[in-house]
Amino acid sequence: MSPLTQGPSHREDPHLKDRLNQIVEKITSPAFLSGQGLGNEIGFWIFDYPPEHELQVREYLTFLEGVLSRQHSELTVDHVNLLRVLRDYLHERGFLDKAIAMQQAKGDAALLKALRGPLHMDKFAPFLIRHALSDDPDIILLSGVGSVWPVMRAHSLLNALHGRLGHKPLVLFYPGRYDGQSLTLFNQIASNHYYRAFSLVP
Repeated sequence: MSPLTQGPSHREDPHLKDRLNQIVEKITSPAFLSGQGLGNEIGFWIFDYPPEHELQVREYLTFLEGVLSRQHSELTVDHVNLLRVLRDYLHERGFLDKAIAMQQAKGDAALLKALRGPLHMDKFAPFLIRHALSDDPDIILLSGVGSVWPVMRAHSLLNALHGRLGHKPLVLFYPGRYDGQSLTLFNQIASNHYYRAFSLVP
C-alpha cells in the first residue's frame, strides 16, 4: 500500500492525488524517455502543486522511487533533493558553518549577499551534476525548491542545467504555479519569465 492510500497525518488534496497518480505512466513512456514530439526542445518538465500540500508530495516521491525501482529496474532514476546538495556544496567549499553563523548574526539579506558569488549557478550546476547524478541517468527528479529559496531560484538553476544535460528528461517538483511561461513560487513570489519547460501533468 502506498503512502498515498494509508491514513496520512496531513490532509490530502484529491485533485493533486489524481495528478500524482499519472506520473509513473507518464515518465516511463517511450515518448517521454526519448523526448519524442518535443522537436529540438530540451526535455525539462515541471510538476507544479499547491505549496500547502508539500508533505503529500514528499510522501509521493518516496513512493515513486520505490515503484520505479521495483517495476522499472531497467531505468536509472536519480532523485536530487536540492537542500541536501546545497548543504554538501557549502560544506565542501568550507562555507556551511560560516553561512549558518552569518544568518544567525546578520540575517538573511547579509547571507544572500555573501553567497551570491559562491552560489553562482555556473559553479553550483556542475557540482550538482558531478555529485548528485549517475553517469548516465534515464530520468532526473528534482525536489526541495521551497527549502532552498531564496538562496537559490528554480529558473536560474534550470537555465544553468539546460546546456549541460542536453535532452536528458528532468522533472522539477515545484511548490507553486507554472503556466508555461512563468514560475510563481508558493503561489506568491513571481519569478523571471521561464518558458523552456513543459507541464508534466496539467
